[in-house]
Amino acid sequence: MIDILTGALFVGWTILLAYLTEHVVTCLIPAFFIAGAIAAFVKKDAILKYFSPDAKKSVSFGIASVSGTVLAVCSCTILPMFAGILKKGSGIGPAITFLYAGPAINILAIVYSAKVLGIDIGIARAVSAILLSIVIGLIMTIIFKEHDNEVRANAKKNIRISSSSEERPKWIIPAFFIFLIAILLVGTSQLDIFIRLLIVYFLSMAVAFLLIYYFSRDEVTEWGYEIWDLTKKIFPILVIGTFALGVLSYFIPPETFQPYIGDNSLLANFTAAVIGAILYMPTLLEVPVIGTTLGYLSGNMAKGPALALLLTGPSISLPSLMVLTRVMGAKKTGVYAVLVVIFSTLAGFVFGNSGL
Repeated sequence: MIDILTGALFVGWTILLAYLTEHVVTCLIPAFFIAGAIAAFVKKDAILKYFSPDAKKSVSFGIASVSGTVLAVCSCTILPMFAGILKKGSGIGPAITFLYAGPAINILAIVYSAKVLGIDIGIARAVSAILLSIVIGLIMTIIFKEHDNEVRANAKKNIRISSSSEERPKWIIPAFFIFLIAILLVGTSQLDIFIRLLIVYFLSMAVAFLLIYYFSRDEVTEWGYEIWDLTKKIFPILVIGTFALGVLSYFIPPETFQPYIGDNSLLANFTAAVIGAILYMPTLLEVPVIGTTLGYLSGNMAKGPALALLLTGPSISLPSLMVLTRVMGAKKTGVYAVLVVIFSTLAGFVFGNSGL
């Protein structure tokens, strides 16, 4: 019994250590900085214009469904950004669309999926993620009308106008975000470590230059506060959830489910979707997991379940659901998770039986 417990704890610690090593510096820290900047520097009217409950749905949902192509390089990256957007006054629908589509349509993930698993599944993943994110976002808007009503009420009461925003050139804020996003993308790239560090250094100097010469001390302080607020709310939950999932994987390895995902039946697709909803798979990692561990490349996993897992895995997982519960409450998180599983199952079923 002690050996089993020790082994489970060791696996949990190993997975957690790998997570911290691979994602904190290159992924999470830049993501928290971007999320904090969204909360501190993006004008409320900019959020209300594109993501507010009163914005034109074709614009808000359209932008939300494709914006993750450059922002989200990992499934964990989208969480602090989602929290920042929601806190800033976004409608529940566009925010959910952004949350679902972001990690699934990351350009690296799409290219990698097409290269390893096949061009058909790569295209199906991109198209399905965009379409399903809009459908799920619209359903969340209908179900949780009270959230958007509350956002409208708060927008009328709390309109913050930055005293320095009128004095800044208009290009400063876009440039600031471009530099932050570039740091995120370069840090997670496959470039040589020395080249990455060199580029990140110069980008960081550019960010520092803008902060010193174009932002007030109060604005920089507010940015730091927003970063800390998001970090203390999200990071501990991610650590605990990742460790717990590692312990669980010791007792129930993914190979256990292989006999149940070998065809394109509705049950097989549902099983794959549920597996994706439980397992934590950082973006890009789901490709080798599906290709080798679950046996897609060897013919032991059908293409329908493979797509279903690709659609749920990067979007929801046990750790991310714990974070989302903290951010938007258990009811919204539960409905979101159910919708993701249902529509991912249907997408996998249609794709698997389409003959494509």
